[in-house]
Parts: sequence; C-alpha cells; structure tokens
Amino acid sequence: MSLPALIARDLLFGNPENVGPQLSPDATMLAYLAPKDGLLAVWVRAVGARDARLVAQDSARPIHRIFWQGDSRHVLYLQDRAGDENYHLFQVDRSGGTARELTPGERVKVEILDIDPRFPSDVLITSNQRDERLFDVYRLDLDGGTAAADTENPGDVSGWLGDNAFNVRAALVQNADGSSRIRVRDDARSPWRTLDEFAFEEGFSSPVAFSPDNRSLYVITSKDANAARLLAYDLATGNSSAIVADPTYDIANVYVDPATRRLVAAAVARDRIAWTVLDPAYRDDFDALAAVHAGDLAIDGASADGTSLVVHYSNDTGPTPYYVYERARKNATLLFYSRPALLDHALAPMQPIVVPARDGLELHGYLTLPVGLEPKYLPTALLVHGGPWHRDRWGYDPLVQWLANRGYAVVQINFRGSTGYGKAFLNAGNREWAGAMRTDLLDARDWAVAAGYADAERFAIIGGSYGGYAVLAALTFTPHAFACGIDIVGPSNLATLLGSIPPYWEPLRATFTQRMGEDEAFLQAQSPLFRAADIRVPLLIAQGANDPRVKQQESEQIVAAMRANKVPVTYVLFEDEGHGFADPANNKRFFAAAEAFLGRTIGGRVEPAHSGEEIEPFLR
Repeated sequence: MSLPALIARDLLFGNPENVGPQLSPDATMLAYLAPKDGLLAVWVRAVGARDARLVAQDSARPIHRIFWQGDSRHVLYLQDRAGDENYHLFQVDRSGGTARELTPGERVKVEILDIDPRFPSDVLITSNQRDERLFDVYRLDLDGGTAAADTENPGDVSGWLGDNAFNVRAALVQNADGSSRIRVRDDARSPWRTLDEFAFEEGFSSPVAFSPDNRSLYVITSKDANAARLLAYDLATGNSSAIVADPTYDIANVYVDPATRRLVAAAVARDRIAWTVLDPAYRDDFDALAAVHAGDLAIDGASADGTSLVVHYSNDTGPTPYYVYERARKNATLLFYSRPALLDHALAPMQPIVVPARDGLELHGYLTLPVGLEPKYLPTALLVHGGPWHRDRWGYDPLVQWLANRGYAVVQINFRGSTGYGKAFLNAGNREWAGAMRTDLLDARDWAVAAGYADAERFAIIGGSYGGYAVLAALTFTPHAFACGIDIVGPSNLATLLGSIPPYWEPLRATFTQRMGEDEAFLQAQSPLFRAADIRVPLLIAQGANDPRVKQQESEQIVAAMRANKVPVTYVLFEDEGHGFADPANNKRFFAAAEAFLGRTIGGRVEPAHSGEEIEPFLR
C-alpha cells in the first residue's frame, strides 16, 4: 500500500477557483468570488451565461463577504484593513465601475443586519461609531449614501433582529451576571419589554426570525430542555411552543422562505446535518435536493420570490459544489466547484467517532485516515477547533486533507464546552480550559493510540485560537504527551486575554468570565505562559500582528518566556494579518513551514517549499 500523489499546497491553501455565489433578488444575476491578481475579488455574470466580469477588488486584501442590494443592480461587500476586523460597507454597480464606501470612519466596525428586496434602496446595518463598545442600528440610504440612526443600544444589547416590515423589533440582551434576555416591541415607536429571560446555564439563546404576520418570534434556545430547540413565542402573551427539537443535539440553522416568510425547515447538527421540513410546499424540494448530491445540504440564498435557491453541499472527499435549484422544475444546475482540481485527487473519508472521557462523558468527533496506508501506528495529528464555543463538523476541511495526504491520521474531538451537544455538555466546560477540556483532548489521543491507529511517539497537536491555547496547555501541563505542537493565534495568558478583548465584546464579558474564570490567581493557574519552561518538544507559533481578539502580545510573551528559559521555539509573525490568515500567499508560506516542521518531528511526507513560500522574512 502507498499514499496517493501529493496534493499541492497551492490547491489546498491557495485561492479557490470560485466560491460564495449569491443570487440576485430577481434571479437573473449571480455574484461570486474568484481570484484577480492573486486575491479574491467580486465577479458578476448572468445566470446561465458565461459573461463573467470583474466588478470590485482590493489590491491589499481578499474580499470574502458579498451581498446583493435589493434592487438587483448593485453588489454590497464588507472589507476590513489588514485583518483588524473593522469592516466597512462598500457598494458597486453590477456592471463595474468605482466602488463607493458607504460607512467611512476610523475604528468603526459595521455589519449588515438586514437586506429586504421590498426596500431596494435601504439596508439596516449595525455600527459602533457612536460608542466603540456598542452596536447601534442605522438605516442606510443606498442611493444617497447617508445613514440615519434607527435604534440606539442602551448598553447591554449584543444582537438585533428586524421584522418582516423592516423594523427592528427584537434585541438579545446580555446581563452583567452572564444571563440573557430577549426584548421586543410592538413597533418602532413602542417601548421595549422583556419577552423571556434565560439563565447563564441555558447556554446561547438566539432570536432568528419573525412569523409572517409579525406576531410571533422564532427563537433557538435550550430553555426547559437540554438541547437547543426551535421555539415560537407569541408576542402578545409571551407563551412559547416547540417547533423542532432533538433530545441530544442543538438546532443549528433554519431556512425561511423570502417571499412568504414562512419557516421552511430547520437543521439539526448531529454527526451530519439533518433537515426537518416544516412547510409542506417544500417537502418535494428537499427530496429533490437530497437526490442531487450525497453531501450535507446548506442553503446559501434565494431569489426574492423564493422560487430559485442557491445551495451547496459539504462533502468530506471532494470540493464544495454549488448549484442553482429551480423549485418549479425540481431541477438543480451545477454552477461550479470551489476547487475543481481536487476532483482528480483521492481525498480521505472523515468518519464519526465516539470517545469516552475519563469521567465517562461521551465525546463525539471525527477520524480521518490517510488513503493508501494500513491504518495502524500512523503518525497522527490531534486537530483542535477554536472558539471554544464552536464544534467540528463533517465535510471537506483543507487542513484535514493536507495532513491525511501527507500520511497522518487526523483526530478531531468535540471536547466538553463545545457547542451543538446541549447545554449540559456546554456547561461541563465551564472554568475547565486547563482542566477537563484539556484532559478530553488527552483522552482522544489515548483512544487513538489504544485503537491502534496512532503511534504514541509520533503524535502532534495542532490548533488555532482556542485550539492554539489548547496546544500551549498540552505542551506545558503534559510535556511528554505530544511529540510537537503548532499554535496559530492562541492565547497564552487568560488574564491578558480578558484584559484586551475588543471593546465591542464588552457586553459579552460576563460570558467569558463565567466560562473561563475571573479570579486572577485562577486564570494564572490555567495559563500556559507561567509553565513555559516545562515545554520539552518542538513548537511552532504563528500570529497576525493586527489580531483584535488574540493580541500579538499573547504569542510574544510566551515566545519570550521560552527563549529566556532556553526552550527552542519557531515564531512566525505576519504584519498584514489578523485572527487567522486571509492572504493565500501567507497561508501557503505558513503551511509550507508547518509541513516541513511536522516532517522533521513526526515523519510525514513533505512537499518542498516553492518560490514565494519562503518563511524566513516572517520569522521573529
């Protein structure tokens, strides 16, 4: 048995060929992202035609987030500077021309709250221009380019929701003790009132949509249940009723018909995504969509009348395919694959696994074994997700396929504190960053070794953000558990992490302190920085200089501590990046260095670095 051909890093970590299609409200045009001069830019073409034209690009940074204006003539996009996450909104005509910046200002972050084709010249945005800590709602006139204050944040709102008349009528409030509540109002001039309250232990509750008559609010919450259900609240009485529920897994998403505003379907994230159809008019559509592709269905958008959908399928052994689906004909037309060249390669299947933690808690995750090798005593990577209030899911992942193609088994485990598995599982991670959350990772490692998949002496740990913290914690608290580690934008000191969160996360501070801990002595005891001298194995650290979440200080302070203690460390700093690496050139540079690092330490295959992948200028 032997491994298949190397998959080039450029194919895995370079630009996709096409990605992120958005259908215009009138269903005649398609906007999508494709490379121009090495960076993702905005392109437009007529549906069913090959008349693609470039309409917007940024010479310094790729564009990732695009939307159609309600008039079907303009494309909107969000763009930050060098990874600072202070997104501004831009508008460009679908025929091209100069893009217009609609939300100028320094240290201002803008997000789109709502776009409604029935109001083609308006968009609701949130912005912290009045107060860096808080997001107010503004009604932006897209013709004149002027923004009028719509709804002011009283100081505790972390999220807003508009109704079907384009009025802001729901707010998610974060209380100082970590609990939350939903406020609603009858119209834009009425006073706010509390609809329901949620104890901190209920986890993350979220209003998602209003009913067609605007008299009910749909909310995803685990209140009065373990796993998050989809509930309908009667706004007049405050009474709620369950629409979709699973005893173990959280509701992950809903789809609402843009024309009727009826709930169409809800998705539960089990080992794979499972949709429950709620609108009988769509039952045959979901049957037809399930027959198109064996992957997990996601609905990316629709025409204003709801008759045409843009969908994609997550797929573990192939690139992401995007389709336009026409409901009248029950027909799906392939638009493109994100990375069609991957169709020529043998990708590794991702299989769900269940791992018992040392205290008996059941942990779910995924195992990916390299194609072409006997699955025994392999060099292995434990790949830890970020968040930590997030989860790994089934489907194509470039890091997983990169590692498997180089000959590594890959273990991903949704440790306690991950989302998706109910509030008891989420809360089991409270104040356990260096405790049970960490030992869950060790239990996953031991499971892979005991099952015979992994070579205990050739086991790496890799992660970004919280996953980067997990790498540092593993190498400091258990110095001999892993052969090496790769930390990408991971915090090293929980006290300095809390002390430097972005101002606009201030309403969420209680969530951090309740789930991480607040006492400085406790945070210090959970922080790898103060155990840096215990590291015994090779470590590669990467950081973006403009990261607003995990500041550069987090990497530099542990690098300094290691070097002061004569502990070797390789440190990579990208001056033009933030929380992760958006520029594909930086991605390829870093993963070329990471591949060589893993090859030296645990012995997988290595594609030699190519011109343009030199990491030396970025070493610090």
